[in-house]
Amino acid sequence: MTVGVREQPRGADSPRPRPGARPGLVGWLTGLAVLAGVGYRLWLLTQAAPPTNSDEATMGLAALHIARGEDFPVWFYGQQYMGTLEAYLAAPVFALAGGPSLLGLRLPTLALYTLFLLLAWRLTLRLTGDRWFGLLMVALLALGSDRIVKNQLIAGGGYPEMNAAGAALAVLAVELATGRPGRRSAGSGEPDGRATGTGRPGWRLARWATWGFLAGLMLWVDPLVLPYVAATGAVLVGFCRRELWGAAGALLGAAAVLGAAPLLLHSLLTGRNPLHAVLAASGANASAGWTDRLHGGLVLGPGLGMGFCAPGQCATWQLWWALALPLLLAIATVTAWRALRTREPAAVGPGTVSPRVAAAVRLALVLAAVVTLGAYTVSSSAGLTPVESSRYLSCLLISLPALLWPVWAAARHGLRTAVADRHGVGSTLTRSIAVVVLAATLGTAAHATWQAAQTVPATRAAEARHTELVSTLRQLGVRHVRAGYWTCNRLTFASDEQVVCAVVDDTLRPGFDRYPAYRREVDSAAAPAWVAPTGSPLAEVLDERQRVTPGSLDLVTIEGWRIYLPR
Repeated sequence: MTVGVREQPRGADSPRPRPGARPGLVGWLTGLAVLAGVGYRLWLLTQAAPPTNSDEATMGLAALHIARGEDFPVWFYGQQYMGTLEAYLAAPVFALAGGPSLLGLRLPTLALYTLFLLLAWRLTLRLTGDRWFGLLMVALLALGSDRIVKNQLIAGGGYPEMNAAGAALAVLAVELATGRPGRRSAGSGEPDGRATGTGRPGWRLARWATWGFLAGLMLWVDPLVLPYVAATGAVLVGFCRRELWGAAGALLGAAAVLGAAPLLLHSLLTGRNPLHAVLAASGANASAGWTDRLHGGLVLGPGLGMGFCAPGQCATWQLWWALALPLLLAIATVTAWRALRTREPAAVGPGTVSPRVAAAVRLALVLAAVVTLGAYTVSSSAGLTPVESSRYLSCLLISLPALLWPVWAAARHGLRTAVADRHGVGSTLTRSIAVVVLAATLGTAAHATWQAAQTVPATRAAEARHTELVSTLRQLGVRHVRAGYWTCNRLTFASDEQVVCAVVDDTLRPGFDRYPAYRREVDSAAAPAWVAPTGSPLAEVLDERQRVTPGSLDLVTIEGWRIYLPR
């Protein structure tokens, strides 16, 4: 594929469609794709998939405490970073439902995914004006590999809301830069914003406030999306700098402070810098070789993090995306830069995005993707835990419209001129490569989605075994237990705090309790029980204790679990 692919002009008889126009066939297909993406994820939720864990249960416990009015945490329990927005969103669900549940915890994340899908469609249309390309983006984002649905549905902190917020920031940047005061529309004799409605003072100020609030909110929730905050903010500075010196800038700043208020107030009251905790969690204090970092960040990371790999692993053939991504980043950068440097038409039709604004936002999305990929690659997490840490690349999905637009433009150009241009061998090759890349992208993502769906029966069975564990503990009258980290908070959440758990390691020593009150309650209990997964190192240690001191523990076994009751 050559770098100089040009986007084909749509002639005067084929104006660029507006997002609010009548849908037609492509509109109905897009709607079906949205329903398929949301329906697939709703089906996963009804099957207790993707599998939950104690980290997600920790967010659920925070939501439970908020719903009861017992606690209003700023940060994820046990750490000084990652805001608890998901807990505050789930708390009303718990209050209305009369108690906690995994489905209730995840319904807000499903809503956030739906919002992201609609915003990505809107962003694609505003940047390209091509409804068929918008359909392609929706279809691609409707698919969901193991890593993708975990990022989008598990309420473990930050990931479900980042993509929705990043897409919203980009859409708002397009709207504000397009309707900036002083931009004239064709035949109207007045600023384009006034002609389209985007320039009305009330609407524009509301957009400025929304952009600022989302930027501040994401600073509290998770800093991984900050490259997109900075990139779209740079677009606003480039196109609206004069407006930012007035009321718009003041309102944006005030809204940003409001969005980041939990972080700012906590930092002022405690004197702690949350940036230090973020750097520590990213692996900045750990060591990993550069070979491992480059392999995890540039080879495994793109395929896993963007939805092209099987659960927990990447087959060799699925790694093709790691080779394609740098080329796509380069091509998208060059084409967006060339379009940005092109002189803007003297007059632009009402409701139409300026070509330079569209190019600037596409370039911003590409640069944000480069920063995200680079920051992850240089971190030790990419080398130490590449499979699980690939979630740090979640925000790259926001950049997909910008990455694939040059490929789509090349493919569409080929479909229009292949018959007439019989001697254009080079162009035909470029078009063929573009079609292959698009087909491979959809095909690989669809295959990874199918592989993820194959794991659902095992996940549902594991959840049923855990439900039986909770029921058994209640029947035995067990109120306090000691267990491993990945058992404890999940057990406490699933039992609605009727069973309280304190963490121990594999040597029976106290472990990391994210909510210290549980530790204090278990330590004060007369005879806490022990719970361990069958075949785990903790179970082996407890079995050895039984052999050394016969009669000290009564063993109750159920499928997948071992319960040790002190006599």
